[in-house]
Amino acid sequence: MVIADTGFFVALLNPNDDWHTIAKQCHQQIVKTSDEYITTCAVMTETTHLLRGREGFRVQQDFLAGFKMGMFKVFELQGETHGTRLQELIYKYKDLPMDLADASLVILAEHLGHGRILSTDVRDFGVYRWKNTYPFENLMIFQST
Repeated sequence: MVIADTGFFVALLNPNDDWHTIAKQCHQQIVKTSDEYITTCAVMTETTHLLRGREGFRVQQDFLAGFKMGMFKVFELQGETHGTRLQELIYKYKDLPMDLADASLVILAEHLGHGRILSTDVRDFGVYRWKNTYPFENLMIFQST
């Protein structure tokens, strides 16, 4: 499974986005290898908000239709299990600052045991560490080189 961040989804669905071509190439590679996307509800919230504002209602609905058809899985945060870790992460990276969506993806990486991610947020995911040690492997950067 490959972790998908907001920027990837927005770039994939927005032909005017600077990352659109790279996002399409990454998507084709994922499809070719029969890998799957996984994300969080926080990322879905951020994605629908940005798509509606940038591309309009139809594209927002396309994204939600993809969810309905199972094009990506959603990892659910649990308060008792993840609440403390969310607070720790957001405090640790407060100078970036880290938002809920990014913190949820760090927790997802810790759950999966890997940091393979598709994100246009190169700076932050270059700094974040899952399990406080391991760097993310941003597949969008590797595609662009």
